[in-house]
Order: sequence, then C-alpha cells, then structure tokens
Amino acid sequence: MTQIFHPDDERAPNERPVKVVAPQRIAVKTAAGEGIVPLFATDAWDAPQSSVRHVVIMMHGRLRNADTYFRLVQQARDAAGQDASETLLIVPQFLATADVEAHRLAPTTLHWDWTGWMGGGAATNAAPISSFDVLDAILRRLAQRDSFPALETVVIAGHSGGGQVAQRYAVVARGEAQLTDCGIAVRYVIANPSSYVYFDTLRPGADGSTFTTFDDARCPGFNDWKYGLDRLPAYALETMRGGCAATLEAAYAHRDVVLLLGGDDSDPAHPALDTSCAARAQGAHRLERGRAYARYMRMRHPGELNHCLFEVPGIAHDGAGMFTSPAGLAALFGR
Repeated sequence: MTQIFHPDDERAPNERPVKVVAPQRIAVKTAAGEGIVPLFATDAWDAPQSSVRHVVIMMHGRLRNADTYFRLVQQARDAAGQDASETLLIVPQFLATADVEAHRLAPTTLHWDWTGWMGGGAATNAAPISSFDVLDAILRRLAQRDSFPALETVVIAGHSGGGQVAQRYAVVARGEAQLTDCGIAVRYVIANPSSYVYFDTLRPGADGSTFTTFDDARCPGFNDWKYGLDRLPAYALETMRGGCAATLEAAYAHRDVVLLLGGDDSDPAHPALDTSCAARAQGAHRLERGRAYARYMRMRHPGELNHCLFEVPGIAHDGAGMFTSPAGLAALFGR
C-alpha cells in the first residue's frame, strides 16, 4: 500500500525550529539586498533541463516543513501518472530566525518571523527581501529558455498557510510575466486558506451569499493587508506603482486560478484557524470563507473570471487529501 504523507501543518505548534533544512539553494537579489533561500527540487535545477515540460512549485504550511510537502507533491505526481523526467517539483523553504540559529546556517540565509512570509512580508535580517521576491527569482530561472526549452506550464500551489501565500502572490505577482511573455502558462492552485485578499470593504453577510460594507468600528484594520488592500507591504506597493487597486483586481481575475475547498473543512474551532476579527469578517470557517470569496469574485467579474472552484467531498483540513484527490491532481497536473 502506498504510504500517505500528511503535512499536519495546522495541528501542531509552529514556533519551534524545523527538523530539516532543504539541501538546495537559490540566490535572491533585489534592490533591497540579496540572500539565499533553501529549497527542495527533484533535480539539480540550476542545470539545463531539456525534457521538463511541467513545473509545480509547492508552498509549505506554517510549520515550514518543506520536506513533508516535497514528499507530498512527489506522491501526487506519481498518483497522476506524470513522467518524472518531464515534471520538475520545487518546494522553497521560508525559514524563521530560530531555524537559522538552530541549524547554524550562513548569515546570508533569509529568514522571517514565524508567519510573516505568508503575506509577502520582508525578511528580518539585513536584506529585507519579500517572500514574493523569492518566487519571482524561481520564476525568473524557469523563464530561461536555454535551460528549459520544453517548458509549457508552471503551477504555484499551496495548502492552508501555503494556500495563503499562493493566493496573495496571485494578486500581486510580478514574476509570472517573465513566463507568459515566452509562452509558458501559469496556474495558481489555492487549497483551504484561512483568509483571502478582498478588493474593497465589502464582506459576506450572515448567509454568505450577500455582501455589504463592513463596519470598521467592529474591527479596526479589517481591510489591512493580508485581508484587504490597506497598509500594503513594499512588494505590493511596487506592483501597484503607476496603477491602482482596480489594476491588481483585473490582473487577478484574468489569472488561471483554481480554488480547492475541503468539503469537511468546516470546523470554526480548528486549532490553527485564523480567528482574528479580520478573518472572521470573511466567514466562520475555511469552507464558508472560500465559498463566500468565490461568490464575491463571480459577482464582481461576471463572464470574465478565469477562476474555478472545486469542493473535495469528505476531506477536512488535510493537504494530502486535497492534492491527491481527483480535483487536486487535475489542478496540479492537468485539467
């Protein structure tokens, strides 16, 4: 029987050093500075990969356990029947300060507070580089046609905390243009995040179907990033330079986005559900919040939304269950 790897990233404490640091590295350089980030990859991907047609970049959850997610995405690839020589799998690892100290990593290793990387926040060491800059650097390398001449599709995916990264990056991404400009398709697969970025001050009503302007007196800061577009981080501000919120929203609506929701991910008391007032303004639990957000986007972009929603029956907050389901496999490797 095939062993199933369960990330369990939302049911255990995250404020402790990781057990495993990924063995490969990517250098990230921006105007703010430079540093290195560990990652797992199925090949030495800094060398030419002439047979690779499909890439999946998987985000780990809040435990930063990239090794577990690497095994999970390998399992999903095998379940989908993908040719390993044509499919490159990458899992970047966004380390906390405690991880760098515990493993005595090089001082150039980028690190964040425990969860700051989820919203594209800046690293806390000498180079204040966004976690989204790291994704840009990965995409920049994949866009090198001399190294990846056969590449057709790149998927950026995540579950729970990783789903938050994928959703926020899909809203403000700058790196995907490097791929689409040379004919490489990009898809975002967002599974069971605790919250979403809204583009105005509307939030779902009690029935989850109607939307009204939220009273900020009930929750000051409810529309701050990463729940809305107030108090944007530096990366998002740079993306918006010369544009506006409507520009971000239009780009997001036209991106290929798949939202995966566990049909049983409906526990309002889940131990790691975001229960801040800003998150609760989006719904009582992950399933309710995801359904409401999908309605919100359909309401605002009738007939032009390039997004799909799939609910996976019988699955609660389980990354393995989500990504090895028929809908999950199709989102990651086909459709």
